[in-house]
Amino acid sequence: MEVFVSGAVSSSRYPLVAVAAAALAAPLVLSGPAHAEPAAYTVTPLKFTVQAGGRSCVVDADLYRPAGVDADRPAPAVLATNGFGGSKSDGSTDAIGKAVAARGYVGLVYSSLGFGRSGCLITLDDPAIDGRAASGLLDFLGGIRAADDGTRADYVVRDGEGDPRVGMIGGSYGGAIQLATASTDPRVDALVPLITWNDLAYALAPNNTGAHTGVTSDTPGVFKWQWTNGFYLIGEGQPLLNPSLDPSRFNRLDCLHFAAQACETIRLLNSGRFPADRTRAMLDYARSVSPVSYLDRVKAPTLIIQGQADSLFNLNEATATYKTLKAQGTTAKMIWQSWGHSGGQVPGELDLSEGNLETSYVGRRVLAWFDRYLQKKTDTDTGPEFSYYRSWQDGYGTAAQLPALSQQMYLSGDGKLVDNRSKVVRGSRQYTNWLVPTSHSESSIAPLIGLPDPKPYDTKGTYLGWRSAPLTAPLDVVGAPKATLKVVSPKAERVQNSGDASDKLVLFAKVYDVAPDGTRTLVNRLVSPVRVPDVTRPFTVELPGIVHRYEKGHRLEFVIAASDTAYFGNRGIKPVTVVSAPEDTGVLELPVVPAG
Repeated sequence: MEVFVSGAVSSSRYPLVAVAAAALAAPLVLSGPAHAEPAAYTVTPLKFTVQAGGRSCVVDADLYRPAGVDADRPAPAVLATNGFGGSKSDGSTDAIGKAVAARGYVGLVYSSLGFGRSGCLITLDDPAIDGRAASGLLDFLGGIRAADDGTRADYVVRDGEGDPRVGMIGGSYGGAIQLATASTDPRVDALVPLITWNDLAYALAPNNTGAHTGVTSDTPGVFKWQWTNGFYLIGEGQPLLNPSLDPSRFNRLDCLHFAAQACETIRLLNSGRFPADRTRAMLDYARSVSPVSYLDRVKAPTLIIQGQADSLFNLNEATATYKTLKAQGTTAKMIWQSWGHSGGQVPGELDLSEGNLETSYVGRRVLAWFDRYLQKKTDTDTGPEFSYYRSWQDGYGTAAQLPALSQQMYLSGDGKLVDNRSKVVRGSRQYTNWLVPTSHSESSIAPLIGLPDPKPYDTKGTYLGWRSAPLTAPLDVVGAPKATLKVVSPKAERVQNSGDASDKLVLFAKVYDVAPDGTRTLVNRLVSPVRVPDVTRPFTVELPGIVHRYEKGHRLEFVIAASDTAYFGNRGIKPVTVVSAPEDTGVLELPVVPAG
C-alpha cells in the first residue's frame, strides 16, 4: 500500500534512553531547502527476508519515494534505522524517511533486527549479522533484488551494476549500524553516525587507565550498571512492547530476546566478578560487535557527530573512531554538539522537533555532507576538520585538528592544584570507601523515567580534591584531560593479583568548576571510572572529553572519589593514600585553547 504525503517534517525533540519510552537514540531529521515547499512523496510498507547469523529474518521497512523520481530521473538514496528499543515507526526514525524524501532522496527506513516488527535476535549491531541484513536492503536499492511483495526500486542512482548511491544516517544504535554495514559492504557512499560507540566494552564497563587502543583498555573496567541494565530491560521487553508471532524473535527462556553471548556478557558484568578466563571472552565479544574491531574496513566518508552531554557514549569514543579513520586515510570530520544521551539541548542548536537544518550549524554540515558525497557536488564545502559547541559564546569553535594537551598542573600535598612543580608542598592525604556508594555524578536513566536525580555530590572522607587558585583569566578546555597518579593502598595491593580483576582498586576521577561563592559544578556531569592495574606503579587516567570555559575568578578542582552511584565499586574496604612531594607528585594535563 502506498500513502501519498505532502507537508512539513517533524520529530521528537532529542534522543533519549528510557525504559518507559523504549528509545535509546533518535536519528537526525533532514528537511528541504530554506523557504522551499516540501516535496510530495509516497510511503510504501515493505518486507524483506534476509539471511543473517544463520537465521532467516524478516525486516520491516518503509520506502519513501519522492514525486517525480523514476527510472528516467533517478535519485540517490538514504538508508536509516532506529535507536535501541525503537522501530521504523518512531517519531524520530520515521522523520528521516519523510525528511529525505522531502529533499528529493529515496528513503528506506527499517526496524533493526529484534526491534519493532523485524525478526531475529538483538546482536548489538554485529557486522556479520546486522551489517549483512542491511546489505540485503542495499541489494534492493541497487536493483539486485525485490522486496518480498515484488516491489523494485529502479529509480535509485547507481554507480555501477547493483551499486546504489546511498548514504546512511542515524543516532546511537542507528549510528553504529552504519559503520558495521560499511565494514561489510563497500557500496555505502556516505555515513553520518550520531552519538554512537567505538567500543561497547568501554561504554558498558569503562576503564580509563591501562594500555589503550583508542578507548580500549587491557584491564577490565567498572560496570556501568544503570545504563546497561536499562538496555537489558528494553531488549527483553521487546516481545511485550511489539507483539509478534515470528518465532525467530525468541531465544532460550532465560535470555528471551538477545543473542546468547550478549546476555552472558551482561550477566558477567552484573555478577561483579571478572575471572580472567570469562572476562577475556566478555571483552572479546563486546569488541567484536564494536567499531574498534572493524574500522579498518570502513572506507566511506564519515561525518562523526557526538554529544558533549553524554554519560553513555562520551566524546572519547568519537575521538577514537575519528583518529582511526583519519590514520588509515578514510575521509572523516568530527563535530561535538551540545546534546547527547544525557540531554543538553540548547536554543539555536539542531532541534529535531523543528528540523532546523538550514538554521543550525550541525544541520548545515549534514546537508553539505550529503550534497558532496551523494549529489556529487564536488565544490561543496563540508566544513572544518573539527568543530565544538561553546556554551559561553553560543556557537561553535573550529580547528584544523584536535587540541593537544598543553597545560600542566600539579597535585600538592596541601590539597592545592598548582601550576609549577616547585610550588608542590610535601604531604599525604587519605580517603576510604564505604560498602555503599558515597558519590553521585552522572545523570543517566533515572530522570528519564521519573525518578529523582540529585545534584552531584561527594561524601566527606570518601574523596580527595585539589583546587587551583582563582584564575586570573578565562581558561578554555577542549578535549580530554589526562592525570598521572600514584596511590598507596596496602589492602588493594594484597589482593590485586588474585586472578579476579574485580579485586583491583576502583576509583573515579573528575573535574569541577568552583565558582567564587564556592558552588561546585561537575562539568557535563562526567566521571572517569578506573580499575587500577597495579597500585605499586604510577598510572595514567584519561578523563572524558569536555568543552568548558573556566571563567576569571573561578577555580578548577580535580577530584578522586571512592565510588559512584552509577557504577559498581570496590570489593571490600580499601583505604587510599595519596603522597605528594616536589620531586614525585601527581600531574593533571589539560587541552587548553586560546580564550575567544
